[in-house]
Amino acid sequence: MKTKFKNLTEFTQLFNQEVKCRKYFEAIRFKKGDYCPHCGHSKILRFSDGKRYRCVKCKKDFTIKTGTIFGESKLPLQKWFIAIYLLTTSKKGISSIELSEQCGVSQKTAWFMDHRIREAMKQNDGKLFGTVEVDETYLGGKHNRKQGFKNKIPVMGMTERKGKIKAFQIESRETHIIFNEIKKNIDPSAFIMTDEASVYKKLPRFGYRRGGVKHSQKQWVKGEIHTNSIESFWALFKRGYHGTYHSMSRKHLQRYIDEFVFRFNARTTEMDEKFMEIVQEISKRGNLSYNGLTGKVAPKINYEKRQTIKKTQANKSALQTSSWRNRALKV
Repeated sequence: MKTKFKNLTEFTQLFNQEVKCRKYFEAIRFKKGDYCPHCGHSKILRFSDGKRYRCVKCKKDFTIKTGTIFGESKLPLQKWFIAIYLLTTSKKGISSIELSEQCGVSQKTAWFMDHRIREAMKQNDGKLFGTVEVDETYLGGKHNRKQGFKNKIPVMGMTERKGKIKAFQIESRETHIIFNEIKKNIDPSAFIMTDEASVYKKLPRFGYRRGGVKHSQKQWVKGEIHTNSIESFWALFKRGYHGTYHSMSRKHLQRYIDEFVFRFNARTTEMDEKFMEIVQEISKRGNLSYNGLTGKVAPKINYEKRQTIKKTQANKSALQTSSWRNRALKV
């Protein structure tokens, strides 16, 4: 099966049928051999409809979506593939309203699809090397001189010069938080470039080489020292924030950051390779339920209480009926 495409026209021709989408996803998921998502057994049976499978060992049925981020979604893979394509190729992202119009689903469904795809865009745990620019920005809330940035959400970013970028939401700009993130994500041999923030002046104490520029004095570049690379990422991220999404909640902010980081890191990657990378991650990661995403707990049903209520209602209706009969007899 052909898997290469360079533009939207070729993409739609490649995945113009649900069968083709299913075969593509099956080839990626079972690349290293067939297996059951329930017990892991290597022998499975395929139903004649091509949509279902059965494990030889545990005898459980499953679909190609079982045990993946798609879960047991009833949406066809064609719509999922369109959503993945749009989210990976739109430089400033795509809102759930626009995605719902493009895929022909409700806004709530599109929002859920968006976040499940972002789950597959999570950043890895590797460290950055060489020349690394570090900076932070703030989102949301109103800026007040008295309160400073207390009402805003801090986001920290770091990028290798002409390389990969990492960004994440942090609790605050306190020294121990900044340094913990630097230790976790930047190799000690790296040369770190920052602005004039006082927190970064302590970096040499921890064995890091550091160079800085003074933005307050309109010093943007000092030889090879600057933070223009990370600043350009913040500019792109904020264009998406203000122009596409308009608002990002604290609960889901990291998912939006992961989305922009993925696209930025894959900016030189071919379109079909980006698409395949996301589909591979979707096949590896487990199901993400709506309640798990929103943090809502499904209500527990108290069957004993329900039966008691039904009995009470039945007794009331019986009393009402008998009262009407008594009145009729008196008359």
